[in-house]
Amino acid sequence: MSNKNMHGGNVAIVGASETNEIGVLPSKSVIALHAEAARNALRDAGLSPTDVDGIATAGLMPMEVSHYLGITPRWIDGTMVGGCSFLSHVRHAAAAIACGAANVVLITHGESGRSRVGALAWAINAAAPDGQFEAPYGAVAPYSTFTVPAMRFLHDRGMGPRDLAEVVVAQRKWASRNSRALRREIVTADEVLGAPVIAYPFTRDMCCVVTDGGGALVLTSAERAADLPSADRAVYLLGSGESAESRLVSQMEDVSSFQSFRRSSREAFETSGIGHDDVDHLMCYDAFAHLPLYMLEDLGFVGKGESGAFIADGNTLPSGKLPMNTNGGGLCYTHTGMYGMFAIQEAVRQLRGCAEAQVEQAQLSFVQGVGMFFAASASLILSASRP
Repeated sequence: MSNKNMHGGNVAIVGASETNEIGVLPSKSVIALHAEAARNALRDAGLSPTDVDGIATAGLMPMEVSHYLGITPRWIDGTMVGGCSFLSHVRHAAAAIACGAANVVLITHGESGRSRVGALAWAINAAAPDGQFEAPYGAVAPYSTFTVPAMRFLHDRGMGPRDLAEVVVAQRKWASRNSRALRREIVTADEVLGAPVIAYPFTRDMCCVVTDGGGALVLTSAERAADLPSADRAVYLLGSGESAESRLVSQMEDVSSFQSFRRSSREAFETSGIGHDDVDHLMCYDAFAHLPLYMLEDLGFVGKGESGAFIADGNTLPSGKLPMNTNGGGLCYTHTGMYGMFAIQEAVRQLRGCAEAQVEQAQLSFVQGVGMFFAASASLILSASRP
């Protein structure tokens, strides 16, 4: 199968929606969040569960979701590579639709990250590589596993914690325009630096929020999309890529530049046929403030060592040349544990022209995800129109 079949606008996102609320939702379990988001997305697409023959999710097994919704799928994808899993699901679903393995694919996410209602207990796997070689030294959570790479990144570029703070400052300006964002207060770099230290160099505001919520997507062929009530809101997949390295941060090829970001984004650009200057809108998975800096450089939007100044100079702000993380991102909007679904949702809203903090005339959006602690990467390029 040629990549042109799954890319180039031949597959469309026709339904996209989040749960009715995000934030702190102790009355809703994980499966309830999946179901609510799924029903909202199907309604948005003008379809019903009986139209769906493909299902994908991460966290829960896909058959748990499909059975709960009364769907009998002929194609399933339970890919679980961390927070970018849902970007990979879009790529996999496009391939399935292109080759006839599925006609309508529903991708769901639901996570009780804050309230832990129906959530699986987290535990260290002592038999896994990270359980043997990193956890004994205290590297057991993102805020501790990300610290050494972040410090190496900053050191190699002559940058410092203030560059991390400027990421937060920029995204708060977007979040202040988003009524659903958990952190909406405008802050200064000094205020971010003055917040309690979680794990150096990260202060509290450099770490993502922790929330409950969910989201879902509905994909089908561009031809079928044209006949749906949602045809005028369809968003098309131009290109995509994915890659992975090691589950262990200590085994990265280079801790100051993630090779999987470089590989998956390069494939996304190659399969889409567009260049960096064509991108109107950028969503960079930001569980912590250093990730947008890595992504700007590794994706090729700026050169090595230029990411901090690029943000501090206002280029990612509402008035900037590359609006980034326009919902406020994982730092300010929401982060249930796996943020990738919400990055895609915001890209779809921007391309539909219905985002609360709307980018004027946004036509092409690049969505970049990360899985675990520099373990996996997935990239999507989405378009408001079919080429």
